Amino acid sequence: MAIPVGSKAPDFTLKTKTAAGLADVTLSKNFGVKNTVLLFFPLAFTGVCTQEMCDITAGLNAYQSLNADVIAVSVDSPFAQEAWAQKEKIGITLASDLNKKTAEAYGVLLPDLIGLGSVSARAAFVIDKNGIVQYSEQTPTVKDLPNFAAIKAVLEKLK
Repeated sequence: MAIPVGSKAPDFTLKTKTAAGLADVTLSKNFGVKNTVLLFFPLAFTGVCTQEMCDITAGLNAYQSLNADVIAVSVDSPFAQEAWAQKEKIGITLASDLNKKTAEAYGVLLPDLIGLGSVSARAAFVIDKNGIVQYSEQTPTVKDLPNFAAIKAVLEKLK
């Protein structure tokens, strides 16, 4: 069960792969500065995940204009995420939760996906500048996308 609205967002530092090498992605760096849209997705190189990340990339300016940073998290390695991002032209920050601790902290770790083992569910959170969860959604299935209109409406109120 995804952590509820009103909860203090669990902080994390995860790895991302950039042209310069591995870098840290730390949620609390946004605290006091901007809101964060935190998206969990099951696996890179899959159809629904690719659609979601490409759609978010195409609409990234809308999130930036709402003073929000978008971070997407999966259990893939940062190297697999980078290869996927380059192949699909994904332009948002992808963070690797290889040890699955962040998905677990947010209550969105699925025990097994089609026999592949545990992965993160598809989920979305809006975390305000104070580190408080203002929106929390775990989709009914991994094939369902989050309600991005509701996410943007919450961000609009936080602006």
